[in-house]
Amino acid sequence: MFEPVIAPSGTLLGLLQRGRGDGTLHALTAPRAEALAALNHCVLRDPRHDWQVENRSLYYARLYLDLNGELDEIEAHLFDVEDALDTEESRTGLALAVLGHLASYGRRDALALLRRYAASGSNWAWALDELALRDDDAGLRALAAPVLARFPADPEGEAELAVAVRDAFEPRPWRLWAEDPRESIATRVRAAQEAGCFDRWQRQMRPTGPRPGWSVQAVFEWAQQGMERGAALHVPAARCLSAVAGREDRPEIVAAAKDGTDGARCTALRYLADSNDPDALDLIEAAVVTGSPAVVEAAVDAFERMRSVAAVDRARGWARRPDPLGAAAGRMLACRGGAEDKDLVLAALREAVRGEGPDAPTLWTLVDGTGRLGIACAAPVLRHIYRETASSHLRGRTARALAATDPSFASGFAVECLWDCEETTREIAARHAETGDNRVVERLRRLAADPAEEAEVQTAVRSRIGPDPTAG
Repeated sequence: MFEPVIAPSGTLLGLLQRGRGDGTLHALTAPRAEALAALNHCVLRDPRHDWQVENRSLYYARLYLDLNGELDEIEAHLFDVEDALDTEESRTGLALAVLGHLASYGRRDALALLRRYAASGSNWAWALDELALRDDDAGLRALAAPVLARFPADPEGEAELAVAVRDAFEPRPWRLWAEDPRESIATRVRAAQEAGCFDRWQRQMRPTGPRPGWSVQAVFEWAQQGMERGAALHVPAARCLSAVAGREDRPEIVAAAKDGTDGARCTALRYLADSNDPDALDLIEAAVVTGSPAVVEAAVDAFERMRSVAAVDRARGWARRPDPLGAAAGRMLACRGGAEDKDLVLAALREAVRGEGPDAPTLWTLVDGTGRLGIACAAPVLRHIYRETASSHLRGRTARALAATDPSFASGFAVECLWDCEETTREIAARHAETGDNRVVERLRRLAADPAEEAEVQTAVRSRIGPDPTAG
């Protein structure tokens, strides 16, 4: 999947791509054609950097409802000839999820599109999962024949069918089809269910990797073999060391951490850090200076997992280093430092934004730490991250930090957060937004009455406006 192109945050398209509440608020006051064009752009060209984690579907579905938007462009996208050429889930997944939410709101046209696509589209399994949650039994039974027709009635086709049944996210359609009165359908589905269960049992019983009884050297060799194949096995290898290594093996492990192969070195560093070995911190520092990129990454990760007082003290000395270990030290202080570390965490936050921009992965931890430590003077930097980041998850974390550091949050960003794409962000807003704004009260009532809203959000809403939000 190509990295999405995100429009500037001051534009309607940029706001909608980011899933910001202001996107909905601006769309509702913009010319309808312009708002629908921006909305369709987002749904047909998924703007998420991590489409498997970030939420957008309910956010976009609600806006289609508010704009009474037609689904012609979604239909054209789903049934374009490109669907047969590009079968990646990321091409159609967002559109199908939006249709699923629209179907749950009673849009029959969305339900019809899902049924058609489940019968003929390349990403049929996703559409079927959406229908499993929303369609009636008759609608699902009608799809049995076209879905099973995708799998030839030969050994290879039956094996593929068994995998499809085994990996289905929602089992309801397959359970219905296993009881279908058409014996040809029921027999195939039941056989696939049995084959899938047997395959799952086989995989669970199949041994993988080293087990207790291996030598320390054998574990190191296994980790190195994985690295040569491009597989990072040092984490499971370090866990294996915990089972096979004794006190007498420490010199060998320390030697591997100093100058072993990359696989052995990564494994040894992780093992020593996890066991709070007295030499771990010195070995980590040396690895960052002399190691390969893979060793540096493993050393930094091992350091960040440490919980000891000694590790936090060392982080205070490393925090201003202009290297990955300095960045890791800043994150450690953000997680485990005290009030005396506020300046170091703030400096790390500013440096990350200045050097890597508002989407830097290191910001997740630094933003959390800024809120945890209540660094009030960080509010301007946090507001910049909130506005500019393309990650709705990072924006939600930033909103939480602003709630703890910025007195203007309740009357500012908290209001728009009520329309945000992430339920955790809406929950924060529901707890903090000032109800003196009429938009806030009306939005809280709507969220409380919306059956698609998450329970945590509705609990937060009830804590603000009482147990009967629809009264009056």
